[in-house]
Order: sequence, then structure tokens, then C-alpha cells
Amino acid sequence: MKKLILISISLFAISVSADTPKNTLVIAQRIDEIITLDPAAMFEFAAMEYANNTYNTLVSYDLDNVANIKGQVADSWEVSQDGKIYTFILNDNLKFASGNPVTADDVVFSLQRVILLDKAPSFLLSQFGFNKENVTTNIRSINNHTVELKLESKFAPTMLLYCLASPATSIVDKNLLLKHQENGDYGNKWLSTNYAGSGDFRLGTWQANEYLMLERTPNIYNENLVEKVIIRHVRESVTQKLLLKQGDIDIARNLTKTDGLPKEIAMVSAPKGSLTYMSLNQNHPKLKIPQVRQAIKYLIDYKGMAEALFENQVEVHQSFIPKGFFAADTSNPFSYNLQKAKSLLKEVGLEDGFDITMDVYNLELAQAIQASFATANIRVKIIPGDSKQIFTKFMTRKHDVLIATWGTDYQDPHANASTFTLNQNNSDTPKIKTLAWRSGWDIPKISVKTLNAATERDPSKREQAYIDLQQEYYSNSPLIVMYQKKDIAILSNKVSGLVLGPSFDTTSYANVSKG
Repeated sequence: MKKLILISISLFAISVSADTPKNTLVIAQRIDEIITLDPAAMFEFAAMEYANNTYNTLVSYDLDNVANIKGQVADSWEVSQDGKIYTFILNDNLKFASGNPVTADDVVFSLQRVILLDKAPSFLLSQFGFNKENVTTNIRSINNHTVELKLESKFAPTMLLYCLASPATSIVDKNLLLKHQENGDYGNKWLSTNYAGSGDFRLGTWQANEYLMLERTPNIYNENLVEKVIIRHVRESVTQKLLLKQGDIDIARNLTKTDGLPKEIAMVSAPKGSLTYMSLNQNHPKLKIPQVRQAIKYLIDYKGMAEALFENQVEVHQSFIPKGFFAADTSNPFSYNLQKAKSLLKEVGLEDGFDITMDVYNLELAQAIQASFATANIRVKIIPGDSKQIFTKFMTRKHDVLIATWGTDYQDPHANASTFTLNQNNSDTPKIKTLAWRSGWDIPKISVKTLNAATERDPSKREQAYIDLQQEYYSNSPLIVMYQKKDIAILSNKVSGLVLGPSFDTTSYANVSKG
């Protein structure tokens, strides 16, 4: 109780101060989506950002060059000739915040735990064939510093490694969690509000919907870097702006521009793996015509809408593989071209246009597209809806045209190829309803190419496979990616060392200092 009172007083002092403490980074951010602090159970962006700063994973990757995969808990690794056995040699010098050494038993427990808990992130490992029946034999320790993972089938090594870099596979303190285990939950209930990691920071205090405080882990303390990070839940961007202007916070995470702020305030941004796309239902008699699909791609004013409607929040990107990912094409081959669109429509006798409906949750975006489609006599009736309504309609293929967003689950291109260019069963009752299926895009040959790309072990051949897939996607797909989201931080010029990185789980405070 005494600790909680002291923390409350400290936070109050920060809220009325004109300057934040030099050893403390204060961030205003919407964090009410955080429902658990257990890495194996979380899938919310703010929660994964927390895990990235407080836990270590077996491997990670260079944020400036994602193709460079490097060890974190692992020092090195080898892959067997048949591509099914991965052997990891661990770093012997790591310790958890509890003081316990990080051992092979902890790694095995952590990875098995992802499957055994069977929470939302478990697919990251289950897609490689791990399940509750085989995980205790297929993920095992050879000795105290060696771990072996045995796959049922071969995959591109980088695909597994990128999944092992996800916060969901964070290495947790086995001994600590077993002390707090309840009814065989592997410590899940306790870890939902507590901490068992070895990262740069450890959990100080979490008050749901109020604030999250992190403290620098003592064994990696650096006097030149901030000792604490306080993330205050501030929902409204106007309030974040006021706090930043007054010097009550160092960073605002939900602003999109610096207008009206002092010159000492700067903006940094990085593209993230979230895509805004349009789906053209291939069960529609007009939208299934190839020339119509291509004409629509030339009726979208990608650049104009980005500038007018999104205020630095997106950049034009048209491939299903996000910018910053391995093999991503950034050529953006489409732009608004009314003459070309009309010519394509005339080829199939549709110069007088046709009528369609469009399901959307962003009304401004829909109205802009409605206006541009009208220039080619395509008449759009807008059907506004919330995310749940649109998702339900999409999952039953009841839409004509639909606009939605897709968030990438891990850094490998297969994360998106497996939904944008994969549809192995176009019946009404498939096992998996990919975006291609939801759009009615029946692509048995392209699906085979997608699966082959996921298993190709030669990096250059794999890159070419994705280059070819992207070209086929541009030429034929009824899924039209328009934008890639940008993560933005508006910050004081006293702050240096903040890294946003290419994914929602790569934002790092590890090297932040304040002048």
C-alpha cells in the first residue's frame, strides 16, 4: 500500500510539473487495450510493445535491416540438412530480473507454454506442426544451454526465426511461474498482472486504463539512460498535445502533426505492418471481370487521399508485403488514370458503368473513392458500419466492395501471403477463411506457389518467389492494398534514442536518454 501511495504522489508531481525528471521518460498513449501482461496470451499492440521492452526472445532482428536475424537469448543456431531440426546454443550470461539464470529449461518451458496455454498467439508456433500432443517431445533441452526444436515439415528457416522473435514467444522465468501456478495454468493468472522476464526493463506498476510504469533492470543499468518509463493512458489526442506543450510529457504517441507546438518538438515516424485494402467480391458478376478489377485500381487517387485524409498516418503502398519486410515490392504500379480505367471498362462493354455497394467504417475515405469511381460511371452506394458489422459481412462474402485493414502478425512475408494469395478451398465451408477466400478469389495455382515460397530454404530463390507472387497479385487480385500505416511519435528534443522499428512490437526505449 505504501508503494502504491508513493507512486501516485510521483505521478501527480509529474502531471503538474513543467518539466519531467531527467531519469524518467514520460509517454502519453492510448493503452486501455492492454488486458494482460502475459506475453503468451497478448495480441494487442500496446501490450506487445510492453513485452518487447521487458522480455527477451530466443532471436531478434536488426531493426534497420530485418534480413539480419541475430541472437538474443540464443548465441547461435543450426538447421539440419532436411530443414526440420533447429538447434539453439544459448547465451550463458543472461539472468532474469529475479536473479535466476536463463537456462534451456526456461526456453523449453516458455515455448511449450505458448502451445499448452492455447491463447490467441499460439498459431505462431502451431503453424509449424506443434500441438499439445507433440510439443513436449518436439521442443526439448539437450543440456543446460542447448535447445532443440523438431518440425513435422520443412519451412524456410527465416519464417520460424521471425516467429521466434515475436513477443508471444518471450522467454519467461520457469521457476518463478511454477511458484505461482494455479490449477495447471502455467502461471498465466499471476503473470497477467506481474512480471517474469529478463529484458532491459522490468514491470514497476500497472494500473489498468491509467498508467504503466517500467523500471530499468538493475543488472543492465546505465547511468546515461533513463531509469524509468511511465506510460500514461491519455485517450484524447488534444489532451496529449496540451501535455506535450506544457512539458508534462516527453512523447505523445497518438498525435499526427506538430502544428501549434513549440519548435523544440519534433516528429519521428516508421512504417508498420498494417495495410488498408479494398476487397472486390468475385461473386459479383461485374467485379469478377479482370478488366473491371484492373480499371478500379486506376480509379483510386492513392496519393491525393493519403495527403488529404490521413495527415502523416499512412504512406502509399500497394503490395501485400509491407515495406520493410523481406522481398517487399515498393514500386506502387497504380495511380489515378481515368483514361486507362475508361479504356479497360470499354473493352468489356461497361463504358456506361454499373452499380455497387461499398461497406466501410471510414466514411471520408469512402466518399472520396465514391467520387473518383463516379468519373467512370461506377455508381457506389456507401454502407457505413462498425468493424464488427463489416467483419461479419466479409466472413460470409455478402459484400460487393469492402474497405478494411490488415495487421501483420510476424515479420516474414508468409504472414501476409498466407491470407492475400492463399485460398485452397473456395467452397462455403473452408477450414480457414483467408482474405482471398473472403473475396471469392479462387486461386489453386497461386496457392501452391504461396505454399512453396513458405518452404523454400534458398534465400535468393525465396525472394524471387515472392517477387513473382507480387506481380501476379498486381495483375489479377481483387484485393487492392492502398496504404501502409505509419507509427508516429511526437517528442521533445530532449529525448534521443527512441526506436520505433518496422513492426508494432519493435518500439524500444532501451537506449533512450534525456538531455
